Amino acid sequence: MHPFSHSSMRYHAAVLLSASLLAVGCGGTVSRAADSSPESGLTASSAANPSPESGLTGSGSVSANASAESGTPVAVHGALSVRGTDLIDGSGNPFQLKGISTHGLAWFPQYVSEDAFRTLRDGWGANAVRLAMYTGEYGGYLSGGDRTALENLIDQGVQAAEHLGMYVIIDWHILSDGNPNQHTGEAADFFRRMSARYANRPNVLYEICNEPNGGTTWAEIKQYADQIIPVIRENSPEAVIICGTPTWSQDVDQPAGNPLNRPENVLYALHFYAATHKDGIRDKLVRARAAGTPVIVSEFSICDASGNGGIDYESAEAWKRLLKENNISYFSWNLSNKAETSALLAPGCQKTADWEDSDLTETGKWVRSLMLGQ
Repeated sequence: MHPFSHSSMRYHAAVLLSASLLAVGCGGTVSRAADSSPESGLTASSAANPSPESGLTGSGSVSANASAESGTPVAVHGALSVRGTDLIDGSGNPFQLKGISTHGLAWFPQYVSEDAFRTLRDGWGANAVRLAMYTGEYGGYLSGGDRTALENLIDQGVQAAEHLGMYVIIDWHILSDGNPNQHTGEAADFFRRMSARYANRPNVLYEICNEPNGGTTWAEIKQYADQIIPVIRENSPEAVIICGTPTWSQDVDQPAGNPLNRPENVLYALHFYAATHKDGIRDKLVRARAAGTPVIVSEFSICDASGNGGIDYESAEAWKRLLKENNISYFSWNLSNKAETSALLAPGCQKTADWEDSDLTETGKWVRSLMLGQ
């Protein structure tokens, strides 16, 4: 299989899901026409009674002033920053984010909840979540999606993470819109408002371009990043920012010779799918760090690059060793019950939290063991 086909196939699956007006969730399939916004694919409960000023949902939201539970990851480690090639905590010690990524918020909103995140924290050892907001796919932020409802979901996720003392990535999930410069203006507006809203939140990180692709060069990504990062810095001068790299965030070795103009507190993204991406991509990570580039694996799975197919346990174990040896932060794709190998929940699972072994896919079981250090 072509090593980078996971992006196009995940895009195709997302389009089919949205176009068929179905959202898979608790209780099985739910008619989007009956229970959701016709543009976005969000369930009605996800966007009920939003406050236009705060972005909080009408029910189940956490107060913006709610303090994190004591003893939680954020309470213990505080605001994160980047020093050399390392992510460090508020005490200056190397720190590793161990996180789970949602699937597209527009299609699986039911997992953006405090109960789901608490299950990941207490039962899986997760200290972070990633909120993947697709941009170009139909139903995404820039293509027919309900922007207010999507931003409310982001806020719901940030508030839940804050209350649980977990870190959270706000992910501008470009995919079919392979060159981020296509939507620099929209991205700048989005991150200006997000960084203002969460300016004083030590747990919030910003991922400004998920997977540049389609021949997009590092010079083009740098052009985009050098415009977006200052926008975030105006409001959140110390926040950690994640920048994607060429070829679906696999060419993480390229920024070393031409780093961003404002590289402070920036991590460079590497994404891998273990059954496709093996020694060649692992070598890029090693070279990048040797050249002084701080790397984060903001998305991975242990199947092939389609997000489906068979699991390669040997390659997965090699990645596990490399991440551990280099203290690399990682986020597993994806928290959903979609019928694909990379989904952490079994297709028949109707639960949105408190999952047991029988609710998990083989990928879910492996990822949970990884995060628990087993």
